[in-house]
Amino acid sequence: MNPYAKLTFLMSLMLGTTITASSNHWVSAWAGLEINTLAIIPLISKSHHPRAIEAAIKYFLVQAAASTLLLFSSMINAWHTGQWDITQLNHPTSSLLLTTAIAMKLGLVPFHFWFPEV
Repeated sequence: MNPYAKLTFLMSLMLGTTITASSNHWVSAWAGLEINTLAIIPLISKSHHPRAIEAAIKYFLVQAAASTLLLFSSMINAWHTGQWDITQLNHPTSSLLLTTAIAMKLGLVPFHFWFPEV
């Protein structure tokens, strides 16, 4: 991999992490998570081995499903409370969906089957 491309992916990985950690709005947190996902996929699949490509596809599909759940959770919360602020997570369904989405993204125990293969 070109060193400039690798540097660009690592810088965008740091940018996505910074955006996610410093956001107060659900959409900006989601955007930071998506920047992280799009930055790590080329780093996973940089060796053109079929297992690396398979791992990158699995990673992308799991992260896309978790991002969808995160957006759905924020939409339910905004619908019931009228707030898009991260600190105002009051609806129980929204809290459950957010916990599920984060567990999928981190590869925690009921959603960990994709993690060892990646």
